[in-house]
Order: sequence, then C-alpha cells, then structure tokens
Amino acid sequence: MNRFAQSLSRHGLALRRAPLHTLQINVGRKCNQTCRHCHVDAAPWRTEMMDAETARRVADWIQAHRPAVVDITGGAPELSEHFRLLVETARASGGHVIDRNNLTIIETESFGWLPEFLAANEVEVIASLPCYLEENVNAQRGDGVFEKSIRALKKLNAVGYGTRLPLNLVYNPLGPKLPPPQAELEVDFKAALRARFDIEFTHLFTITNQPIARFAEDLRARGEWDAYLELLANSFNPATVDGLMCRSTLSVGWRGELYDCDFNQMLGMQLRGSRRGGEAEGSGASRVPPPDLGGYFLWDVTPAKLAGRAILTGDHCLACTAGAGSSCGGVLA
Repeated sequence: MNRFAQSLSRHGLALRRAPLHTLQINVGRKCNQTCRHCHVDAAPWRTEMMDAETARRVADWIQAHRPAVVDITGGAPELSEHFRLLVETARASGGHVIDRNNLTIIETESFGWLPEFLAANEVEVIASLPCYLEENVNAQRGDGVFEKSIRALKKLNAVGYGTRLPLNLVYNPLGPKLPPPQAELEVDFKAALRARFDIEFTHLFTITNQPIARFAEDLRARGEWDAYLELLANSFNPATVDGLMCRSTLSVGWRGELYDCDFNQMLGMQLRGSRRGGEAEGSGASRVPPPDLGGYFLWDVTPAKLAGRAILTGDHCLACTAGAGSSCGGVLA
C-alpha cells in the first residue's frame, strides 16, 4: 500500500470517480521551453504528438458526450496542428475551453495569432508565471522567459483577458516546499504586476510541485527526495479529498489513452478494464515506465461507464492533498 493510500485509510476515506465534468486532453510533449519543474518532461526536441486520426476521434467523442469543460494541455498545446480543431469542436458542442498556455508561445513568430483566436472563442487562459520577480521566473523556466511572459500578458490584456475574459496565472514554489496561502499571494501578484507593468489578471492558482519527472530527479540529485515526501505526507489534509480533480476530470493522452489525471498519465498509470482502480503498481511515483497501452482509450468509454470507479493512486498523490491542497484550479481547502 502506497503512502497516499495509507493516509486515506487512516482517515476512513476512499477515492472514487464522480460524474465527469472536465475532459483534459494532453496533445503531446513538444514545447518551446524546457522548465525545471515540468512534470511532463516537455521540451523542443520531444516528438510525441497527437496524430490526425486520434484528434478526429477525440473530437467525435466531445461532440457525442459534450463534457462541460475541455481542458487542453501539453507540452505547449498550441504546437499541436489539431489545437484549433479541438477548441472549435468543444465550443460548438457547448463546452467551456481552457488553454494551458506557457505565455512565451505567444511571442514566437508563428503564433502571433493566438490572443485573437483565443478571445474570439472565449477560451479561458491558464498561464504559468511562477513569480512576479524576473530572477525567480528565469531560474525555473529559462533565461529571458520573464520578459517574454510580460509581453505576452500585455497582448492578452489588449484583447480583453484579465477584464472581460478569464486569465488565471499559476504559481508553484521554486523548491521542495508547499506554496504560501493562495489568497494572500494573489494580492501580492496583482499589486506587483499592476504597479510595475500595468497588467491585469483574474485569479492566481497555487500548485504544489509533483515529485515526478524532472522535479523528482532534482530532488534525488540533491538528496531531498525523502524529506519532501515526508513533508507531503505529514501535511496530508483530509478536507481536500472530496475536491481532488481526479474525481471529476478524465485525462486523455496524445494517443487517446485514458488516465485518472495528468500526473498519472506521466507515470504510465493507464485506466484498465480488467481492474477497478485503487493502488498503483509500486509506489515510487517518480520514474516513468515504458508505455503500456493495454488499457482504455477515450473511444472505448462513456462518462457513465467510469462513474464510481476507484482511482489509481501512488505516493505522488500526496502533493495534491498537502496543506490547502493542489489541483489544476489551485487550492482545494
């Protein structure tokens, strides 16, 4: 039994899927950045991207089942040649669309059209900006990223984001610690960005770093792995469990395969028809196993088929329940 499952058991809790609310689509690993904390291990040299047939089948599923929210992520999701198709299909099906945007993609020559396209389709933008200080952002995301991010935010503001349209920023700590209180940090972010750059945004989401992929390797290299897992375990908050995103979100990989969440996707913990969920095989939760595509694909299921299913867990799930909790939409409690 992994440490997260033990924490649930101690509090008499179980983790099962609720009715589907959000379909989160990871269109691939290619990105124009190489961030130190990236749980996807995305980079410019990655080649794993959703093909046309898979995108068509995902779009058909959206049209048939009409999820309330379609959350498109990557890599840099806009690098997918099928990004527009997924946005337009979801909007035509009545869904709210989220673009998980790294901001610097807007500053590349080929993607200057993005702000107007996103605004025309009323897409919610959730953008990574781990600090309002240049040195901290560049340390985590690469030299020059802060300056490009500020320029991109100004372009988003110019088409109505942060005022008429939702523009939410994402903060995550630089190292192995929990985020500060979200509401207080949002006040600081808004004051700093408004005073220094005349930038407006809607909300700030604080997210705890997941002990997987590059961040996990950094922890091990620095001898901080055990201490970080201990911090997460000791900070377990049972009040966060009902709001965990894995209960109402379905994660789709670039091949169309299914997972309980994007973090499980990065660890190869695919949903299977032969088991009712529960504890993952092993509990290390930091090294990605070889691809195993023997489980469910999106077109194999309906939302009703997955409701009530137990959720696959591992030690990494402790990051979502530590302190005030952590999800793709910020704190949980």
